[in-house]
Amino acid sequence: MLVLFETPAGFALFKVLDEGKLNKVEDLSKEFLAADSARKVVSLQAFSKFENTAEALEAATKLLESTPSKGLRKFLRAHCDGETLGVADSKLGNAIKEKLKIDCVHNNAVMELLRGVRTQLTELISGLGAQDLAPMSLGLSHSLSRYKLKFSADKVDTMIVQAIGLLDDLDKELNTYAMRVREWYGWHFPELTKIVQDNILYAKSVKLMGDRANAAKLDFSEVLPEEVEIEVKEAAVISMGTEINDLDLINIKELCDQVLNLSEYRAQLYDYLKSRMNTVAPNLTALVGELVGARLIAHGGSLLNLAKQPGSTVQILGAEKALFRALKTKHSTPKYGLIYHASLVGQAAPKHKGKISRSLAAKAALAIRCDALGDDQDNSMGLENRAKLEARLRALEGKELGRSAGSAKGKPKIEVYDKDRKKGAGLITPAKSYNPAADSLIGQLTDSTALDEQDTVPKKKKKVEAEPSPAEEAVEVPAGEEKKEKKKKKKADQEASLPTSEEPAAPKEKEKKKKKKRPAEDDDENVEVGEKKKKRKHAEQEEAEVQTKKEKKKKKKSED
Repeated sequence: MLVLFETPAGFALFKVLDEGKLNKVEDLSKEFLAADSARKVVSLQAFSKFENTAEALEAATKLLESTPSKGLRKFLRAHCDGETLGVADSKLGNAIKEKLKIDCVHNNAVMELLRGVRTQLTELISGLGAQDLAPMSLGLSHSLSRYKLKFSADKVDTMIVQAIGLLDDLDKELNTYAMRVREWYGWHFPELTKIVQDNILYAKSVKLMGDRANAAKLDFSEVLPEEVEIEVKEAAVISMGTEINDLDLINIKELCDQVLNLSEYRAQLYDYLKSRMNTVAPNLTALVGELVGARLIAHGGSLLNLAKQPGSTVQILGAEKALFRALKTKHSTPKYGLIYHASLVGQAAPKHKGKISRSLAAKAALAIRCDALGDDQDNSMGLENRAKLEARLRALEGKELGRSAGSAKGKPKIEVYDKDRKKGAGLITPAKSYNPAADSLIGQLTDSTALDEQDTVPKKKKKVEAEPSPAEEAVEVPAGEEKKEKKKKKKADQEASLPTSEEPAAPKEKEKKKKKKRPAEDDDENVEVGEKKKKRKHAEQEEAEVQTKKEKKKKKKSED
């Protein structure tokens, strides 16, 4: 009977010398207390050494999945013909039996035998020392852990989560400490709070100055600008603050040291975060920046968890409270969460922020998946998508400019061609062919009147639109002149419209000219008649209103 034993260096086959001892499982452990007694129970039959770490990792992962590797199958075929094989895993034994037709045994006796072999492994296998076995075991366990957890040493997103958390905590502490310095030193020199707005510069000024009486002698050029320095010195002379002793100043200066140390450490931490973000998630960093990208990863838990989220979830990460409140109250859901602080959303106009945040979230989801699951380490995809988003932002702003400047879609308005507006501009329509039926005068009157009725309907509207309203004409022209002109026009129209039987048959060209003139004259008449009627109506209405007013006045007088 043979026993299969797996080591970090390779596979080993041990021959069981006395199979009778396997019947007494309780006594097997005593046989392996010493190396000499162990050699009497088992002896090394064959050993298959791993060529490199990759082969060892492959064999170990296959064993965890209870399947024999290619090297193990070759090894067993060569040394296990007609033998029974003892294995530590029953599923592995079943797989070997199916593929290699080798009988496999898995029971308590085999497990106890393997436990004893493990205790005396270095003695049973010559050339495998304890000093070599320990590093091999450690290296293989690390490789196996990386493989099982899909862990990469380059992409340590846990460090990013911790760094951004610490950065936010530092900002809070810095703000608290700086406010405490201002409040504490403000009792002695209250005017300095309004003069120096920056917290770090304020702490440096307090540390350098100490008592405000020293301000006139000191040089603040390394700390403050020249204008601010002059203002501080002037305010120190006329300050209304209370006096302060040296012990209080020492404690205030120590607090200033804490503020300055924290600010320096925050700057170092920010540089560290930038380098980690450019290594772990370069495409996401190119799209949204280091801080926003790190906050997204921290909010998602890890880069891999964030890669499983769709773009719509990435868009509102950080606004969960507002989202659930909107769903509960049936109001509009939020348009953005943490992604609002990205530079692209900040550049957009308020009415475009929703569109840009949606587009940015979709591209950010692709960038996250590329960073988490891709093999490339560059940020080319992120830069390309950022250029597309910037172009889209410019296009949105350009659309709005085009609409406000001109027509609906920024295109010039095309006017419809109208032949009536271009009179006297030469030949408008092509020459007509000769019509011999037009030479006869029979039925000329009936045809001309029918043509006049057809033409007057569309032309009336154009003439009325072009001419001023009757109210305006009434204001501009006196009533006496209007009547004279209308009478003259009536007489001329009547004389032109009456046909004469004595006239000889005119050529075809004269008849055409008459036909052209008649519709125009009829249009003038129709327009004038309409204007007269409108004026009469207005005049009658005005007279009726005046009469009613007079009657009412008379009634009132009579009643009085």
